[in-house]
Amino acid sequence: MNRSLAAGLGFLALVVAMPASAADLPRGSMPYKAPAYVAQYNWTGFYLGINGGGGFGDSNWNGFAVSNSPSGGMIGGTAGYNWQGAGSPWVFGLEGDIDYANVKDSSPCGLAFSCQTKNNWLGTVRGRVGYAWDRFMPYFTGGVAFGDVEANRTGFAGVSDTNVGWTVGAGIEGVIAGNWTAKLEYLYTDLGDLHCSAAACGAATNIDYSASVVRAGLNYRF
Repeated sequence: MNRSLAAGLGFLALVVAMPASAADLPRGSMPYKAPAYVAQYNWTGFYLGINGGGGFGDSNWNGFAVSNSPSGGMIGGTAGYNWQGAGSPWVFGLEGDIDYANVKDSSPCGLAFSCQTKNNWLGTVRGRVGYAWDRFMPYFTGGVAFGDVEANRTGFAGVSDTNVGWTVGAGIEGVIAGNWTAKLEYLYTDLGDLHCSAAACGAATNIDYSASVVRAGLNYRF
């Protein structure tokens, strides 16, 4: 009987001890979950946007041996198309824009006269080559520039014409949300020469105009 009692008590102690021992065993590790895949941004597509900034130019009147430095603001619209090959960081595009401008300056040119050069609007059609780091893209750009060059001398009719020249520059563009992107760019533009006759300016002269354009833009890609 004593042996049976001792055996029973031993079995009972073993049963009581088993859950505690099991609780001390190390827990199994949580199943591994791979991070969610985030696709690289693709810049391909047509886009429309707005831009605004300033122009800072140089203009020389060779008939009067004077020069001035037109400057002022500009604002306008942009349209373009980008193409990016699958798995490639290179982005190729074509972009056009046209801006209202108020870029002007005057200089004294003989007695009480002044000579003013003014640019009222500016447009460009440019190719773009960018290198994309996902949602961030620096780029180079260049192409055709066109716009008006207006020359006025006090007391004379002056002259205005649309000139075609060239432009080259660079910029950076980045995705800000969804299909919206923002950019900052610099363009150097040269609209060549404008001729003003003696009747229109008091003496025959050529007026050249070139400008640096710094502007920001906001685009929406469709």
